[in-house]
Amino acid sequence: MSKQNAKAEPGTSTIALNKVARHDYFIEERFEAGLVLQGWEVKSLRAGRLQLKEGYVIIKDNAAWLFGAHISPLLTASTHINPDPLRLRKLLLNKEELNKLIGAVERKGYTIVPLAMYWKRGRAKLEIGLAKGKKEHDKRDTEKDRDWQREKQQLFKTTKNQ
Repeated sequence: MSKQNAKAEPGTSTIALNKVARHDYFIEERFEAGLVLQGWEVKSLRAGRLQLKEGYVIIKDNAAWLFGAHISPLLTASTHINPDPLRLRKLLLNKEELNKLIGAVERKGYTIVPLAMYWKRGRAKLEIGLAKGKKEHDKRDTEKDRDWQREKQQLFKTTKNQ
């Protein structure tokens, strides 16, 4: 079997999505970051035991850290380790990206939120977004636009079928 045929289905490499972030924030720019993980965390990620909903990224000591993301340990984890599901995890970004994020957060008041975690060439990658918070009326407008797009698609489908 060739390598191309052995590839997984597109979209199956996603570990977790943060749908709440897209609802609560305007995502201005996206970045891909690696993570410093322990062995038990990688095993848990392979089992899909990750929750990004309450996670966010903090900048400390000129480094980006993932805070509040919950990786549940497997029951079969080793007995000689003490897993901490909410520990700080360092994000691996290049200096240029890190400086851009630091400038946006400190000067412009942006927030950095995790959007998705996925596998890329056998390594866990985190998609983070530079985001501005939405007001309540912005959330309603977004929902209204989404509903209108859905209705429009349904109208086009019914006119094509007739």
